[in-house]
Amino acid sequence: MKKIVVLFVAVFALGFAVNAQNALGVRGAFGNGTAAELSFQKGLSDANRLELDLGWHNFKDWGSYINLTGIYQWYFNISGGFGWYAGLGANAGFYTGNVDDSFGLGFDAQIGIEYKFDFPLQISFDFRPQWDLLGAASGFGYGAALSLRYCF
Repeated sequence: MKKIVVLFVAVFALGFAVNAQNALGVRGAFGNGTAAELSFQKGLSDANRLELDLGWHNFKDWGSYINLTGIYQWYFNISGGFGWYAGLGANAGFYTGNVDDSFGLGFDAQIGIEYKFDFPLQISFDFRPQWDLLGAASGFGYGAALSLRYCF
């Protein structure tokens, strides 16, 4: 877990070194359970970015999951501050709770819409299906989330 936190902090620190738009905030998810995530977006260009989410997930039937998810996103502006995005990525973390503690690893996809206000705030809504290869929840899962991020 310590290595995951150190990786997240390192990527966040590198975000200050580049002029592309970055954002930091929270992501609240719901679906197979509920989740609270610290969310960081690193702008790579006007049309591409990397999203890293460090979160805690509580699943209805079997326990909780602490994980790091990384998604490479393609962004498409519709009009003004309104746009949509799609991406592919992976997740890794640790399961605890009603089942044996275990390491989890899986693939993710994401599609969403967002609005960037004239002041440094971004709000987004996304859907994220995932396929976990290892761990207590291996198999297909999904979630939707509402995010609020400060843009810098």
